[in-house]
Amino acid sequence: MHEWVSFEDPDEDRTWVFDVTFLTSRWTCIYGQGCQGVLTEPAPELVHGCCSYGAHFVDDDDVRRVARAAEHLSDGEWQFRRRALRKGITRTNKRGETVTRLVDGACIFLNRPGFPTGPGCALHQAALARGRHPLELKPEVCWQLPLRREDQVADDGHVTSTVSQWDRRHWGAGGQEFAWWCTESPEAFVGTAPVYEQMDAELLAMTGKKVQRALRAYLADRGQRVRTPLPHPAVRRRS
Repeated sequence: MHEWVSFEDPDEDRTWVFDVTFLTSRWTCIYGQGCQGVLTEPAPELVHGCCSYGAHFVDDDDVRRVARAAEHLSDGEWQFRRRALRKGITRTNKRGETVTRLVDGACIFLNRPGFPTGPGCALHQAALARGRHPLELKPEVCWQLPLRREDQVADDGHVTSTVSQWDRRHWGAGGQEFAWWCTESPEAFVGTAPVYEQMDAELLAMTGKKVQRALRAYLADRGQRVRTPLPHPAVRRRS
């Protein structure tokens, strides 16, 4: 069970629906610190995180933005840069979707253990090194994760945009085969701040300034009023 709240967009014919339970939870990314990965067996030693299957691009603009970012990475920042120069960073999967190319069972942008920068997304690491936010360089689905925005358009054109946690089902049938997934695992709910504060920049990019400001105000006020908030299901299962 999750708690939800909705807002009407002040500038568009749109209703926003937010997963309060997840946004106020203490989920945090534990990449390299207990993350088991998304293969059919736990594989923390690979340090793949959720990068084993590559990233799906949302549109051509997403592809172009990431391609431009990749052009500015050096060999010292990106383990598979020379491979990318030869073959490109994208491929088309069986469903006709544009995704990042895979190298040795994971995304071409994923630096592996033993690389000088350490394991992790080359785009993410480079953004931090340049004093930029990772969402400026990474594919959209990657910087949003584990948040997910879904837009539904009614017959009259009204849009309902739902911002919630990314679940196994959002990966398709293969998600049910994961040995581990972070939004349902209590090991990942160890953050020191609620998700809506940790992912403030991501929520701003997903919703816009006015909606994000209204959401933050509501959740902050709720935190003062609600003495015993509804725990996230993953935490309840642990208890």
